[in-house]
Amino acid sequence: MNRWVLLEHKIHSTQSIDIHYDLLIEGEVDCDTWKLYEIPTLDKCMVKIIKQSQHRLIWLTRLEYELSNSRGFVKRIDHGTFSYVVHKQGSKELGLILNGNSLNGLLTIYENFCHLTKCN
Repeated sequence: MNRWVLLEHKIHSTQSIDIHYDLLIEGEVDCDTWKLYEIPTLDKCMVKIIKQSQHRLIWLTRLEYELSNSRGFVKRIDHGTFSYVVHKQGSKELGLILNGNSLNGLLTIYENFCHLTKCN
Protein backbone atom coordinates (compact mmCIF):
# COMPACT_ATOMS: atom_id res chain seq x y z
CA MET A 1 0.00 0.00 0.00
CA ASN A 2 3.08 2.32 0.38
CA ARG A 3 2.15 4.18 3.55
CA TRP A 4 4.39 6.39 5.65
CA VAL A 5 4.05 8.20 8.97
CA LEU A 6 5.90 10.94 10.88
CA LEU A 7 5.74 10.50 14.65
CA GLU A 8 6.68 13.00 17.34
CA HIS A 9 8.52 11.13 20.10
CA LYS A 10 8.76 12.86 23.51
CA ILE A 11 10.95 11.42 26.24
CA HIS A 12 10.50 12.96 29.69
CA SER A 13 13.35 12.96 32.19
CA THR A 14 13.66 14.71 35.54
CA GLN A 15 15.66 17.53 33.95
CA SER A 16 14.23 17.97 30.45
CA ILE A 17 12.03 16.77 27.62
CA ASP A 18 13.78 15.28 24.60
CA ILE A 19 11.78 15.60 21.38
CA HIS A 20 12.65 14.00 18.08
CA TYR A 21 10.69 12.67 15.11
CA ASP A 22 10.49 9.17 13.66
CA LEU A 23 9.88 8.74 9.94
CA LEU A 24 8.54 5.28 9.08
CA ILE A 25 8.24 3.97 5.52
CA GLU A 26 6.11 0.86 4.97
CA GLY A 27 7.85 -2.28 3.75
CA GLU A 28 6.57 -5.79 3.20
CA VAL A 29 6.97 -7.03 6.80
CA ASP A 30 8.01 -3.92 8.76
CA CYS A 31 8.94 -0.25 8.38
CA ASP A 32 12.23 1.36 7.44
CA THR A 33 12.76 3.95 10.16
CA TRP A 34 14.80 7.13 10.59
CA LYS A 35 15.19 9.55 13.49
CA LEU A 36 15.07 13.30 12.76
CA TYR A 37 15.68 16.17 15.20
CA GLU A 38 13.65 18.57 13.09
CA ILE A 39 10.95 18.30 10.45
CA PRO A 40 12.08 18.91 6.86
CA THR A 41 10.63 22.07 5.34
CA LEU A 42 9.96 22.41 1.63
CA ASP A 43 12.99 23.79 -0.25
CA LYS A 44 14.89 24.65 2.95
CA CYS A 45 18.16 23.34 4.41
CA MET A 46 19.05 19.68 4.67
CA VAL A 47 18.04 17.94 7.90
CA LYS A 48 20.14 15.41 9.79
CA ILE A 49 18.56 11.95 9.69
CA ILE A 50 19.74 8.77 11.44
CA LYS A 51 18.79 5.26 10.31
CA GLN A 52 17.12 3.26 13.09
CA SER A 53 16.14 -0.36 13.51
CA GLN A 54 13.04 -1.56 11.68
CA HIS A 55 9.69 -0.79 13.37
CA ARG A 56 6.50 -2.83 13.30
CA LEU A 57 3.76 -1.98 10.81
CA ILE A 58 1.31 -1.20 13.67
CA TRP A 59 3.02 2.22 14.02
CA LEU A 60 1.55 3.29 10.68
CA THR A 61 -1.96 3.35 12.19
CA ARG A 62 -1.41 4.55 15.76
CA LEU A 63 -2.46 8.13 16.52
CA GLU A 64 -0.99 8.35 20.05
CA TYR A 65 0.74 5.83 22.26
CA GLU A 66 2.41 5.76 25.69
CA LEU A 67 5.56 3.64 25.44
CA SER A 68 6.44 1.11 28.14
CA ASN A 69 9.36 1.42 30.58
CA SER A 70 9.32 5.25 30.60
CA ARG A 71 10.45 5.43 26.96
CA GLY A 72 8.12 8.34 26.28
CA PHE A 73 5.02 9.26 24.35
CA VAL A 74 4.48 9.06 20.59
CA LYS A 75 1.99 11.09 18.57
CA ARG A 76 1.35 11.00 14.82
CA ILE A 77 1.83 14.43 13.25
CA ASP A 78 1.65 13.54 9.56
CA HIS A 79 1.06 10.54 7.32
CA GLY A 80 0.18 9.57 3.80
CA THR A 81 1.28 7.50 0.85
CA PHE A 82 4.57 7.45 -1.05
CA SER A 83 6.15 6.25 -4.26
CA TYR A 84 9.79 5.44 -4.89
CA VAL A 85 11.83 7.63 -7.22
CA VAL A 86 15.25 6.22 -6.30
CA HIS A 87 15.52 2.90 -4.50
CA LYS A 88 18.59 0.83 -5.33
CA GLN A 89 19.62 -2.02 -3.06
CA GLY A 90 22.90 -1.08 -1.39
CA SER A 91 22.69 2.54 -2.55
CA LYS A 92 23.27 5.41 -0.12
CA GLU A 93 20.49 7.43 -1.76
CA LEU A 94 16.74 7.02 -1.42
CA GLY A 95 14.16 9.23 -3.12
CA LEU A 96 10.50 9.19 -2.12
CA ILE A 97 7.56 11.25 -3.28
CA LEU A 98 5.52 11.85 -0.12
CA ASN A 99 1.85 12.75 -0.25
CA GLY A 100 0.95 14.08 3.18
CA ASN A 101 -0.33 17.24 4.83
CA SER A 102 2.99 18.74 5.99
CA LEU A 103 5.45 16.55 4.14
CA ASN A 104 4.38 16.80 0.54
CA GLY A 105 7.04 16.58 -2.16
CA LEU A 106 10.23 14.75 -3.03
CA LEU A 107 12.13 13.59 0.05
CA THR A 108 15.71 12.67 -0.79
CA ILE A 109 17.70 10.76 1.83
CA TYR A 110 21.45 10.55 1.31
CA GLU A 111 23.50 8.94 4.08
CA ASN A 112 22.67 10.99 7.22
CA PHE A 113 20.79 13.90 5.63
CA CYS A 114 17.45 14.47 3.96
CA HIS A 115 15.99 17.27 1.88
CA LEU A 116 12.38 18.01 0.89
CA THR A 117 11.77 19.64 -2.49
CA LYS A 118 8.74 20.40 -4.60
CA CYS A 119 7.71 17.77 -7.15
CA ASN A 120 7.48 18.91 -10.75
